[in-house]
Amino acid sequence: MQSIFDKLTILADAAKYDVSCSSSGSERQGKKGSLGSAAKAGICHSFTADGRCISLLKILMSNACSYDCAYCLSRRSNDLPRATFTPQEIVDLTINFYRRNYIEGLFLSSAILGTPDYTMELLIQVVEKLRLEEHFHGYIHLKAIPGADPKLIERAGMLADRLSVNIELPSEVSLQRLAPDKKKSAILAPMAQIHQGVVQNRNERKQFKKSPLFVPAGQTTQMIIGASGESDLQILNLTSALYHQFSLKRVYFSAYVPVNQDKRLPLLTSPPTFRENRLYQADWLMRFYGFRAEELLDEAYPNFDPNFDPKVMWAVRHLELFPLEINRACREELLRIPGIGVQGVKRIMTARRVAPLSFDDLKRMGISLKRSQYFITCQGKSISPVALEPTAILRALQPKANSPYEQLSLFPEPKMLTGMEVLA
Repeated sequence: MQSIFDKLTILADAAKYDVSCSSSGSERQGKKGSLGSAAKAGICHSFTADGRCISLLKILMSNACSYDCAYCLSRRSNDLPRATFTPQEIVDLTINFYRRNYIEGLFLSSAILGTPDYTMELLIQVVEKLRLEEHFHGYIHLKAIPGADPKLIERAGMLADRLSVNIELPSEVSLQRLAPDKKKSAILAPMAQIHQGVVQNRNERKQFKKSPLFVPAGQTTQMIIGASGESDLQILNLTSALYHQFSLKRVYFSAYVPVNQDKRLPLLTSPPTFRENRLYQADWLMRFYGFRAEELLDEAYPNFDPNFDPKVMWAVRHLELFPLEINRACREELLRIPGIGVQGVKRIMTARRVAPLSFDDLKRMGISLKRSQYFITCQGKSISPVALEPTAILRALQPKANSPYEQLSLFPEPKMLTGMEVLA
């Protein structure tokens, strides 16, 4: 018979492949006689080097899956140790870990244990016990199981701070080939239901402030990158559509980890982490910099370059918009300058109200000129060492392959490309 520690070892390790957890963004306040708080001062998060949140108790309820997805370690055809928590065991772990200050909340997912409805019922039992019996008001992120009854999804939304429905693969064709037990419609249905519930709850709370919260921290999803043949353009277009249709808080990208031998899967020796990083950069540009998916990639350039970030590649393909005068450019224009971030734009717009800015002023404000110098002028002057021409700029920005201070890498470095090769 497995001990709690044995189960925790197996199921915490199995949960590491789900990256769709992050800080709560929730304002659920603690109450007298209750445990925990999801308010900003009541929950803090730490992140590992690969970006995964480590402040939550992050586990699966079970890895005894009835599905046989080609890319998943927990698929039913794999011969590996299986374990399943009871709802009470997870409740006890969460409360004991919280009392010891190991965690600030819970991230709970599960393999499909029998049927989607049965799995969802077990997950809800955990949250009900935490909220109603233990009076736990800390942060809870719960996985919404595709195919579960809408009433179960609704109940989960009334108890958890955040729900996530993992879309996993970027196209229905890939789902049919690699995850035949899953259907696109079954994945999108709970996404739409959660979105509608959030909108309805927001309207209700405008009239009745004491209306119960429904998924106050919103919903997220995850896509596996590299297990199927979709281009970055297809993935980015899907990401943009998910944000607009379902108002997702975040789309997470997970580089495919080759854990299974299957003829349907690509032959990879390591996860495509470079590609994952570029997609995260593009996602950031869409959410905070005003870019659209079709601006960053198109049919001529369907994939991101491994050596140049998406903002640089957009800029060199639109040099007719540059150079921009720092003292006159509007906020939207400043945000499109490579090397200048959101906070940098705020500092520039505040400082230039007092006096015209020079390059020395930008340096004193903490604005890096390493990339931005090629695309800007200050008081009509430029310090770019090269002409405003795509190949020259890309060659100047080319990563230095022969630096005496080389960062060791666990993965093969990408081939260095010249500017002509990039734009060919």
